[in-house]
Amino acid sequence: MQSDCRSVLFLCTGNSCRSIMAEALLARHGRPQFKAFSAGSRPVGTPHAMALQVLREEGFEVDHFRSKSWDEFSGDSAPRIDFVITVCNNAREETCPVWPGHPLLSHWDIEDPATAAGSIEEVRTVFQATFRELEARVEGFLATALGTEDPGAR
Repeated sequence: MQSDCRSVLFLCTGNSCRSIMAEALLARHGRPQFKAFSAGSRPVGTPHAMALQVLREEGFEVDHFRSKSWDEFSGDSAPRIDFVITVCNNAREETCPVWPGHPLLSHWDIEDPATAAGSIEEVRTVFQATFRELEARVEGFLATALGTEDPGAR
């Protein structure tokens, strides 16, 4: 990894929807300046099928995504993390591990699409809306982190 490449860890409780979509988006839009990771405090074991479907529909390869514990990013052998972004209120309220290097912490309050009910199309619509919200947040993060944000645009 390049020395000027910064790493971002997206956290969610289950690491099955929001954090994985955010990881995918930053990996696509932030390369080569950023490396993206995701994890959960209590990972559910597999990414949510609808999250993967929406990512596929948006042109992402999804075979490498997995639901993993934030413990993978908290030890001496963990990759250096520059930013930790929680994407759900549950993860925000939990006591996080000590992150090596003292990364900057941020929180994005994103509703959990995994709680969506209704027909497959209604659930897909909720996941697509979550994807779009995360996409806007990632683009805003990149604009700010790369110093390209136009203050007059707000």
